[in-house]
Formats: sequence, structure tokens, C-alpha cells
Amino acid sequence: MTSLRTLGSSDLEVFPLCLGGNVFGWTADEETSFAVLDAYAAAGGNFVDTADSYTAWIEGNKGGESETIIGKWVKARGNRDRVVIATKVSQHPEYQGLSAANIKAAADASLRRLDTDYIDLYYTHFDQPEVPVEEIIGALDELVKAGKVRHIAASNISPERLKASLDFSDREGLARYVALQPHYNLVSRDTYEGPLQDLAAKEGLSAVPYFSLAAGFLTGKYRPGATVDSARANRAQQYADSERGHKVLAALDEIAAAHDAAVATVALAWLAAQPTITAPIASARTVDQLPALLAAADLKLTDEEAASLTEASA
Repeated sequence: MTSLRTLGSSDLEVFPLCLGGNVFGWTADEETSFAVLDAYAAAGGNFVDTADSYTAWIEGNKGGESETIIGKWVKARGNRDRVVIATKVSQHPEYQGLSAANIKAAADASLRRLDTDYIDLYYTHFDQPEVPVEEIIGALDELVKAGKVRHIAASNISPERLKASLDFSDREGLARYVALQPHYNLVSRDTYEGPLQDLAAKEGLSAVPYFSLAAGFLTGKYRPGATVDSARANRAQQYADSERGHKVLAALDEIAAAHDAAVATVALAWLAAQPTITAPIASARTVDQLPALLAAADLKLTDEEAASLTEASA
């Protein structure tokens, strides 16, 4: 049984691989999404990530489709108390930004779609620097005090704004961020490493990185000259055509072969071993894609293997 990890200073105990819900209602329909969620839960998984804006980018969608599917699944399975649900605010077409009024209205809308009384982890999706941190934290604290949100977190935020937010929470005795969701993976390290990661470590925040597999590139299926039928192929192919991408794939291939593991498993294992990381986020649009992701929770790289990947991705 894979051990759960404590999320920052919270009382949330989470599986070390967070299931991304961005594909639910996009490349995975409701039936397939239920199957993926069932398989993840059967393996011991309990940490599901979504956002109120998923999947507004699809023609005909309004946003919130992913939350609705997750809500239906939890209701059907009767497992709300066994699932840690994370969602986000600021990008839904009808609930843009981080004003206090919008945060509270968006949270109520998310609760309705998720068909639940509380959100376990509520992220500010993209920071809005023109809104004072005092207003943002104040609104989030109200949600916590009302029992609508258990813990709060931030995504896509600068070290300066994160520090100001934490300092305000401490000074006023208000709800405090317990986690951070940065863009971070083997081919995108400068999006987290440095001041932001240092601050997370100093302040005791757990990092739950998104784009953990670089839009699928770190699964190993995107190679120079290869054609892949995927909604994210263009983005992944950019990595495949880069010198860093070539080096990273070569290192991943060698280590994967040594462990008889999938390339994606090794990439996630490297990420999970980095300082402050509690649970990388990865999504599966089919049940068949899930085993390689879940296996990362139990794969321990040697110091030499980890160093090889770190060097290749520098």
C-alpha cells in the first residue's frame, strides 16, 4: 500500500500522484472519466485536481464540465469523505479574477457543480497582481470560516506575491496557503526552481506541480519525426525538437530500461523526489494510461539516476 503524504501544514493526507481532471469533459467523456477515476481510487489514489474553468476551451462548453463529472462520480460512489478534491478560481468565463466578490461567488458555483458542501483545497488559479493580497486572503478566509473550504493554496504566483500573502495571513491570523501548484517538469525547471521553490521550502508549503509530463512529451511517445494524434501534440512536439528534449529522452530511456518501467513513470519519479514536491499532477484520458502514472508512486531512483536526469535537463 502506497503511503499517503501530508499536504503542507494541513491535515490533508494525499496519495503521492494527484489525478488531473483537465481531461474530464475534454478528451475523456463522462463514462471514460468514471472508469479512470474508479481505477485510480482502486489503486489507493485519493487526490483529484480540477478547476472551475475546465473545460471552457471546448466549443459548446461553458466551463465547470470537469467539476460536474467529478461531482457525479463522487455522488455515485458515495466516497466524498475518502477523496481530496482540489479546484481553482479566477479563470471561469463567468467568474473572472480574484476580487473578493468573485472568489465567493465562484466557490459557491464550484460547490454546486461538485455537488458537495466543501472543497478540500481551493487554489487561486492565476494571480491577479492588481488585487491586493489582503482582499484575496480575506475572501478565502471567509470561505474557510464558513466551512465551504478546508484549506487554501496558490497557483501561478510570483515569489513576491506569495510572500506578501503568507505574511498577511500570519500577521492577521487568517487562513494561510498550505500548497503551491507550479508549472514544473524535467523540461521546464526554471518555472519553479529558484526563489519560488526556496520560499515554498522555507514556509513549509507542499508543491503539487502541473504539466508534470510536459503536455505528454515525457511519456516518450513524442519523438523527432513521429506523428501523434493528440490534442496536445503541437506543444509536446516543441520539446521533442529541442536539444534539451533529446538529452532528457535519452536519459529517461536508459533509466526506464534499467527498471523495466515506462518513461512516464521515471519522469514522474524524478519530479516526486525533488525538494518540496508532495504529489505531481498527471492526467489519464484512458484507463490504459493510468498504470504508468501510478507506478511512479513506488519507483525510487538511485542517486546516480536522479543526477543523470538533473544533468540532462539542465
